[in-house]
Amino acid sequence: MSDAPDSGRDSQQSEPVLSATDQSESDNNNYNNNNADAADNFIKDATDEEGEEADENVAIDPYSVIKRIQCPTCSRPLRVPLRLPCGNTLCRACLPPVVKREGISYPRDERREDGFLCPWKDRGCKRPEGNDSSSSAEHSMGDCGVDVTVGKINDVIEKVLEDNAKNATVAPMSMKWMPSTTTDESLTETKSPPLAQEAALHNGKYLGIYNLMKEGSLPYDIENVTYEHIDSETELQPAAEIDNLVFQQLKNNLRSELDCQVCYGLMVDPLTSPCGHTFCRRCVARVLDHSNLCPICRRKLSLPLALVLEPINRILNDLINNLYPTEIESRRATMTQDTLLGEDKDLPLFVCTLSFPSMPTFLHVFEPRYRLMIRRALEDGGRKFGMVTYNYVDEPPDTVGRTQFMQYGTILSINGFDLLPDGRSLLRAVGVSKFRIVDWGVLDGYYIAKTERVDDIGLAQEEDLERRDIATATAAATTAAQENPGDEAPELPLEALSTQQLMQVCLEFVERRRTEGAPWLHPRVLLEYGQPPTDPALFPYWLASVLPIAEEEKYLLLPLTSVRERLKVTTNWVKKLDSMEWYPPPLYIYPDYLK
Repeated sequence: MSDAPDSGRDSQQSEPVLSATDQSESDNNNYNNNNADAADNFIKDATDEEGEEADENVAIDPYSVIKRIQCPTCSRPLRVPLRLPCGNTLCRACLPPVVKREGISYPRDERREDGFLCPWKDRGCKRPEGNDSSSSAEHSMGDCGVDVTVGKINDVIEKVLEDNAKNATVAPMSMKWMPSTTTDESLTETKSPPLAQEAALHNGKYLGIYNLMKEGSLPYDIENVTYEHIDSETELQPAAEIDNLVFQQLKNNLRSELDCQVCYGLMVDPLTSPCGHTFCRRCVARVLDHSNLCPICRRKLSLPLALVLEPINRILNDLINNLYPTEIESRRATMTQDTLLGEDKDLPLFVCTLSFPSMPTFLHVFEPRYRLMIRRALEDGGRKFGMVTYNYVDEPPDTVGRTQFMQYGTILSINGFDLLPDGRSLLRAVGVSKFRIVDWGVLDGYYIAKTERVDDIGLAQEEDLERRDIATATAAATTAAQENPGDEAPELPLEALSTQQLMQVCLEFVERRRTEGAPWLHPRVLLEYGQPPTDPALFPYWLASVLPIAEEEKYLLLPLTSVRERLKVTTNWVKKLDSMEWYPPPLYIYPDYLK
């Protein structure tokens, strides 16, 4: 026990004691060593970054860059590039014969009356949903437009290559390739093994490949491309130097053309509109939340709101991935993080009545829980909340289970708010979009929910649905007439009517009721809800907003994503009311603001 303290003193005294001078020198040595290590690490990191960039540059095959501007039809550089709805691009001069389209009445647009069969109809053309494999891939001219960005890309590439060709003295090279068996129809038919092909490249790989393309000597979509040097006795500039120079110039000069004009960053999932302008897919979705006009040319964007199904611009996407792999990965990671942060936000729900997109909703808010909800929506909720109706029919369990409210609703944007002295408020809001509830909870007495947006299908799908409906119904009516030739011809089903005919039936019903003095068409009602819309996409929502029928019937419109299907529902209402199968109440109690 007594030896322990001595052992402790001995161990402490055995450590060397440094003088002040020795301590200072030691500190200086440590400081210098640390600085040297830090400098070495900095140089190593910089060298690694330069090495990674150099590796990226070396790994890029010149053909993989130049082939992006090659027309798949004529195999020459794209001239007046025309973007197709399926995501492919070709020269305007290479467009197939244009014919008048039949069996389509909606939408009424002169540009959509003409169409053509897609050249890729048997090679991966994205058909509208619902088509079977035997149906033709027809594109409307209204969905096609000159690709402005790809046109600028072509000009930049051509200028860079021509400028370098003036001063380049490079030994010729040999380029060998194999024809693609997936795109060469002759090889597919004969089942003969493909033969390797070869051509000489002059003034480097980039310019040599581009010249072959201009001459039409380079087939589209070749495989197994290799390069070999051709011996020459003349001392010429090495090909690698001119290729690296051209690559850097292309990378620098193309960068500004690949920026999105909405977020001003490198385009992520570039989506080209029918007017020819390209933006990030996510930026287009944000634009459509507020307007249906192109941010650049202000033309109407005839794109479906469900942009996830829209094909991206393959030319621009491949160029971005090849030339700027590090930057685009960083952009994608940032966007993913922003999306995850946005998904944490829950939509507050007002359980009260039915609302519809583009239609006004008037509310008298007096319950404390909803007064709190509206105050929060005004302060930091973007002035938006969700409106859902009560579950009158005890809707069967779905992904959210049995609830007090229905599963589909409408996002409302507050555009008028009057606070009364006692805390109550009068609120005016307008419908923005539809949603489906996927999960829900309760916050401070009111419901909140995680939702997914419900968007309409695209115009191409609408046209295809109308064409198939009419063809099927007409064939069924013809068969019935042949089987019972003596019977009186039955009334045509709704499916046999064109979309415009369905719309006309509903408009005529409204005019008849207006002439009869129906109270739901009182001038004060029309002052708030407007005259009957001429747009078939909006008319069913307007009719449901003013027509005094059961809300269970009106609710049928919310899950539907087709204009034609919604018009079939409203036309069914009209037929039941005309046949007295339904009879709306003679008096309709309107809110005070309409009296």
